[in-house]
Amino acid sequence: MIALGSDHGGYDLKMLIKTHLEEKGYECKDFGCFDKSSCDYPDFGKAAAKAVASGECEKGIVVCTTGIGISITANKVKGIRCALCTNPFLAKMTRLHNDANMLALGQGNTGNLLALEIVDTFLDTPFSEEEKHKRRIGKIEE
Repeated sequence: MIALGSDHGGYDLKMLIKTHLEEKGYECKDFGCFDKSSCDYPDFGKAAAKAVASGECEKGIVVCTTGIGISITANKVKGIRCALCTNPFLAKMTRLHNDANMLALGQGNTGNLLALEIVDTFLDTPFSEEEKHKRRIGKIEE
């Protein structure tokens, strides 16, 4: 299951991603927001991150206007490695090297088609399982 979260500035992209993922057969759990009324990204970023950290959801995708604030919020939750990605290469590398379990996107700086390509790359790329990457992730978790 994929945890989703956004504020009003990321709502449209989150809904596009949700539809895209459901069409591909993924089950999604939407932690809000649920319309374009002004709201605070930490509320929804934290809820999605907690679901991933607890194991309720396998991975998470969060969206705000830039992706910055909501990624900072998600990374405050113990066990979360959330990467703000602006292209598929970054999404691939953060999965291979960092075993990132959450992806952050910015609706204001990422076009729809590019965002979906980033999402697909993030979800389709496995962790490398290389010892050096495991060691580095261990240091991050300390």
